[in-house]
Parts: sequence; structure tokens; C-alpha cells
Amino acid sequence: MRKINVLFAGAVLATWVSPVLAQDVDDNTRWVSDELTTFVRSGPTDGYRIVGTLTAGEPVTLLETSGDYSRVEGGDGDVVWILSNELQDQPSARQRLPELEQQVDVLTTELEGINEEWERRVAAMTETLEIREQRITELEARNQQLDSEISDAQQSMRGLQARLDTQEEDLLLRYFMYGGGVAGAGLVLGLLVPHLPQRRKKRDRWF
Repeated sequence: MRKINVLFAGAVLATWVSPVLAQDVDDNTRWVSDELTTFVRSGPTDGYRIVGTLTAGEPVTLLETSGDYSRVEGGDGDVVWILSNELQDQPSARQRLPELEQQVDVLTTELEGINEEWERRVAAMTETLEIREQRITELEARNQQLDSEISDAQQSMRGLQARLDTQEEDLLLRYFMYGGGVAGAGLVLGLLVPHLPQRRKKRDRWF
């Protein structure tokens, strides 16, 4: 009887499964490969008659191996022989597909959450940066205003200082002129007094 070729349709998906999954099951547990059906025989050679089939992905318990065949016990308790290369150490891709799809959904949800969180952080940082830039602009404008006020104040102080200097010069000139006038008048008076005629005093006589 011709030998049945078994196709491992889930070879790619099998690489996604964590090794922990394989450690959680019994070492003697095997799964029928992902072909639709697999013929089983009553003995460990092609000469034994076919006694039935096993469904793809069905778990079986490995009892022993002889040549190219392995004796396994199915879920219904039947013990049969199956080609060893039609068994695999991990659950079939068809059986693992829902779990893988669930993992993909979980990862997709987590990724969306990460994206939303990142977008919120970027928005917050952008808002903070805009606030800081606005504050810097306000401070620069205030600094320019203060520089202008300081410049005006310095110019006003220079004008007041010039006026004060002028007033001091005028005051000194006035003091000088007043002092000179007083000194001149005293000098003239000192020169004129000796030359003024003196009045003689009349003596009162008592007789």
C-alpha cells in the first residue's frame, strides 16, 4: 500500500509558540500532523492492515517506536500504529491557531495602548514646549521693554544732571557777583568815610 505523504501546513505558525508550551505537556504526548486524516495500522509495518484513521491535530500518547512506526493510544483508548514522521512534538497549527490569533489580538491591543500613551506624552511635551516658548517670548519682550525704560531713565538722568550743573554754575556766579558787590561797596565806603566832614559837638555851658 502506498505511503501517505503528510504535509506540515503549520510549520510557520509553529515557530511562534513559546517553548514553555511544549514543557507543559507530558513527554510522551504527540499530535497527529496537520494532514486532514492519517491512516493507522494494526502493526509496525506497511504489511499490516489499515484499521482506521486519526484526525489532524488529534493528541495521542506515544507508547513505543519500532522502525518507521510508533504505537500510540488515541483519545478513545484505541491502540494503533502510525508512521513516526506523521507525529509531531507540538500541537498542530490548526489547534494552536485560535491561541495565536488571541495572542495577536492581545499584542495589537497593547500596541494600540502604547501608541495612544505615546501620542498623549508627545502632545503633553508639545504643549509644554509651546508654553515655555511663549513664556520665553514674553520674557524677551519684557526685557526689551525694561532696556528701553532704563535707556530713557539714563537719558533723563543725564538731562537732570546737566540742568543741575548749570544751576550750580549760576548759583556760584551769583554768589561771586554778590560777594564782589559787597566787597566793592565796602571798599568804596571805606575810602569815602575818612573824607566826610565831621560835625563839631556844641558844649553846653551852665552859668
